[in-house]
Amino acid sequence: MNPRLSSEKIKSASEIRSVVLELKHSLQKVVMTNGCFDLIHPGHVRYLNQARNHGDLLLVALNSDATVRRLKGTGRPILSEEDRCEMVAALECVDLVSVFEEETPALLIRDLLPDVLVKGGDWPLDEIVGRAEVEAAGGEVISIPFEEGYSTTSLIEQIRGVNFPDSTLEY
Repeated sequence: MNPRLSSEKIKSASEIRSVVLELKHSLQKVVMTNGCFDLIHPGHVRYLNQARNHGDLLLVALNSDATVRRLKGTGRPILSEEDRCEMVAALECVDLVSVFEEETPALLIRDLLPDVLVKGGDWPLDEIVGRAEVEAAGGEVISIPFEEGYSTTSLIEQIRGVNFPDSTLEY
């Protein structure tokens, strides 16, 4: 990660483990969510604010650039993982940000066992990665309703489809 973009909120996976263990030891309720968070839009902000309301600390696990490419295609992500970390960490509701390299955050979830695991309502509960482990450890899995009308993919499609006849912009 570029040091000039680092933040006290952005941590490596190993740093996250020690922080979360310390917080759990002090009986703070840790909420975790994950995603690509490529182009931040109001749906993301509302979702993260709602997630934060379920505990004392919100940890956001971001897909690495490589996993975003595998999930979304070669044109993604639009923004690098460093930029996405910086933007997500800048949100007041977010307490910690970390990047995971695996296809899913299953290993990180199993390792951390957050008190609350949150995903957007576009994920059926039975498909939420880490659900079984979190619930088996006494945690809770919450599905937050999806914000209709907001999607990074649709934003990209909208931008690509816009004509700027009086503009000098090249795209």
